[in-house]
Amino acid sequence: MELEQWCIRVPAARGETVRRALINEGVLDHSLKVRREDDQLLLPVTCQRDGAERCSFEANPGKVVLPRHELVGGIAIIQDHDSVGAEKILASRPSLHTVVFARGEVSGEYRTREFEVLAGVPTTRTEVIEHGHTFVVDLSRAYFSARLSSERQRILAQVRGRESILDMFAGVGPFAIMLAARSALVVAADLNPQAIELMFGNLAKNRTGNVLPVLADAHHLPSLFSREFDRIVMNLPLSGTEFLSDGFSLCKPGGMIHFYALVSNEGEHCARIRELGGEVVAERVVRSYSPAQWHAVYDIAVQ
Repeated sequence: MELEQWCIRVPAARGETVRRALINEGVLDHSLKVRREDDQLLLPVTCQRDGAERCSFEANPGKVVLPRHELVGGIAIIQDHDSVGAEKILASRPSLHTVVFARGEVSGEYRTREFEVLAGVPTTRTEVIEHGHTFVVDLSRAYFSARLSSERQRILAQVRGRESILDMFAGVGPFAIMLAARSALVVAADLNPQAIELMFGNLAKNRTGNVLPVLADAHHLPSLFSREFDRIVMNLPLSGTEFLSDGFSLCKPGGMIHFYALVSNEGEHCARIRELGGEVVAERVVRSYSPAQWHAVYDIAVQ
């Protein structure tokens, strides 16, 4: 019997290197056999991630089939309310300490979710290691997405010449801390005081001295700062369109805005971006959100 699962497609020559990296990350699905297609390998993974696709796989005899879940540090977020499955997930990896079920979607002005612990230590707090940085996150207190790891690296690769950067919805600071290595200054703003509290701890943990945390509503940022930023990150996909004009009023001419949004159609926000004085350099899918929507990012050159 074949089962459908997310997978990463890689050249066979790099297969073992990527396989080991996925094992170390704790996302390789051992319950399924690796597939080969000509000179490529399809490596099954336990959750959707950048570059993943859906494929069919043969079951791996003797391996436990785990319920669908997503990993955030030592916490697994299970997709269904399944206490038995949660215990299986907890037992599958020594690095896990907790399995939780999300009761609803991200909501409210602080972008938080309610979680129920199904197995392990009764906590929603964990540490996430990402490209040499360590972030303390609390899933019930502040927004954090491990799925944006590749996005943080993609934007970091674009930073040039000790830029001045604004992260308008910084959460616990993953974008800000990652980008600080190539920046003169990163202003990291958030409305959630619990996110700012966690961010201060993460700045100390990563010995990052050029990030300025700001507790503020993003609508108020233009009254605090002038049009002085070379690059702006706007990661508020549920309602970021409300703040687009604020982002443009803070970005230097010739600067870049990375605007994240939930969309139902390609080019959905292009007209509004042009109206504000921007040119869409690239529009790409970050991940699927629902059958009718996806999480997209617009790279915008400001005129």
